[in-house]
Amino acid sequence: MNRDQFLAATLRNPVNEIIADELFRLALPDAWIVSGCLVQTVWNVLTGRAVDYGISDYDVFYFDPDMSWQAEDIVIRNLQGRLGNLNVTIEARNQARVHLWYPEKHGLPYPPLACSTNGIDRFLTRNTRIGIRRTPDRYDVYAPDGFDDVAGMIVRPNRAANFSPVNYEAKAARWKKLWPEIRVLPADAAP
Repeated sequence: MNRDQFLAATLRNPVNEIIADELFRLALPDAWIVSGCLVQTVWNVLTGRAVDYGISDYDVFYFDPDMSWQAEDIVIRNLQGRLGNLNVTIEARNQARVHLWYPEKHGLPYPPLACSTNGIDRFLTRNTRIGIRRTPDRYDVYAPDGFDDVAGMIVRPNRAANFSPVNYEAKAARWKKLWPEIRVLPADAAP
């Protein structure tokens, strides 16, 4: 699978395209649709399921130097107001402030980030280290590990600074129930 095939598959889920269009209109700084909603759409295309099957939420990352909860809450409420008619859960998070709450919530270190793609780089699985965003004339795709694991339906651990074997195993088990075709590598698998 190449970039264009991946993008075409993800955009078969109209929710991904609608969110990308809205993020473009809002001009949120460094905004991306990320992770599971993209990969799981591709899995659904590959396995002939409904494009939104098993997708629990649609993650949006953006990077705003205003690290206040109030500023992030305004963005969350604005997106809910604009996209509430989609009847999906949209999780918008300002990547500039993740280090403020992540250690307390997950009990793991989380150094400050410099941009949204730094947050993508820290996902638990390598196959979900992916983001898309609309630009005036095309889509940008960020995929530092490429698309082989997505196309091969392989779940592989990502040894980022915040990696948790327990969280990895829980996420992989949930996915395996929904997509029995996936191959889950153990948490201690080599990269």
